[in-house]
Amino acid sequence: VNSLLDRSIAPGGYVITPPIALELYESGASYAAGHLTDLSAIDFDHLRQVFEQGRKHTEVAKLRGVLNQKLRQMVRLNRSRLNYVETFQTMIDEYNAGSKNIDALFAELLTFTQALNVEEQRTLAEQLSEEELALFDLLTRPSVTLTKDEERQIKTLVRDLLTTLKREQLVLDWRKKQQAQAQVAVAIEEGLNALPAAYSTALFQEKCLAVYQHIYENYYGGSQSIYQRAA
Repeated sequence: VNSLLDRSIAPGGYVITPPIALELYESGASYAAGHLTDLSAIDFDHLRQVFEQGRKHTEVAKLRGVLNQKLRQMVRLNRSRLNYVETFQTMIDEYNAGSKNIDALFAELLTFTQALNVEEQRTLAEQLSEEELALFDLLTRPSVTLTKDEERQIKTLVRDLLTTLKREQLVLDWRKKQQAQAQVAVAIEEGLNALPAAYSTALFQEKCLAVYQHIYENYYGGSQSIYQRAA
């Protein structure tokens, strides 16, 4: 993911680095190196005006830098968002290949930014935290057909599983202890037993493995995780 995003920042190996100009944002919004970008604060009308005034390549480079940073953070928290990275890279590759001009790229980047903002706000729509949403997406994507009741059932399962793991299994340095790893795997399997009938035996086993891998990569034990660090 990181290498793909590194290539997406600018052609010819030229990397746009923060800080990004404040003119991208609404009055009162701010940006500083190392801070996460609030896509909802971008003033698209003003950005279009600046672009049309002739600073086209500069504004596109800035927007690409903002999107690159935001994609890194969003994908780190939820791997199901990798499709956004692929879409972003395709836009840049097509521009670099000469199949579209700077105006077309700018228009696509604006549309992409708005879509990314909707995705970032999906925790509110789904009434889940960022870490709950990551697990929910892992269990329901890419192609599990579920009713609304089954989706609610899985949301409850996700909340209960995370609560159980944090309270009982994810002890300090659990990833270094074979017995602790086995206990986490068993707890995940027991928790996923509540999945709806839409999950076949093979799919159930696949999801157990995927959830374990997700927990192993992102939860370090002793209340430490990527989500706690990102809060």
